[in-house]
Amino acid sequence: MKRAEKAERIQAVLDELYPDVPVPLDHRDPYTLLVAVLLSAQCTDKKVNEITPALFARAATPQAMTRLSAEEIREVIKPCGLSPAKSKAIAGLSRLIVEEHGGRVPRTFEELEALPGVGHKTASVVMAHAFGQPAFPVDTHIHRLAARWGLSDGSSVERTERDLKRTFPESSWNKLHLQIILFGREHCPALRHDLAECPICSFAASKARMDAEAARARPRQKRRADEPPSPKQKRAAARPRSAGRRP
Repeated sequence: MKRAEKAERIQAVLDELYPDVPVPLDHRDPYTLLVAVLLSAQCTDKKVNEITPALFARAATPQAMTRLSAEEIREVIKPCGLSPAKSKAIAGLSRLIVEEHGGRVPRTFEELEALPGVGHKTASVVMAHAFGQPAFPVDTHIHRLAARWGLSDGSSVERTERDLKRTFPESSWNKLHLQIILFGREHCPALRHDLAECPICSFAASKARMDAEAARARPRQKRRADEPPSPKQKRAAARPRSAGRRP
């Protein structure tokens, strides 16, 4: 199957499963989205959505956030994990937004990625869903599914982003990345997944990939007591053992 045909079939399945995909992080404007995405690092969207109401009740603008100390922010966001680093980043980026950007979240990748705690993925989410600019944020689900479907080689997140951008139309990126994330969570887990029965893997994954994942999923069988050892086991048993250190 050619790459373009595979991409069309993948997109058709995702459009049927997820015709409307809301941004999973609750927010009200670019600033609250930026903070929510930063908090979502190594934390579930559900947990972030449980915490942000309390945080935004105290400070929902960069101006208000600058009046809180990093320690005060940390006390609110502790359940998200990584709270020391995240609280410092929120305090720092809020200060820079006020001092250097007139209190408004910047609208370019370069300016966003210059803010404390904001990497390319976070900037991509903000650009896509706060400002409507084409972007393809790549998270762990997207990275592994792109490799599983033969759309990228899995060598790096940067490579995955480049490959997906050249595979799918730019107009689809902002919706498609959310669709793939949902599909990965609901239909295409990393472990113990039957690729042959998957709505997408069944046609997108190569036979070699299917065989490799099936082999990894099979439990290792222990050798029976009456079963002769394999040649590898015989060689291992014949190797001299180290005497170890003397006391």
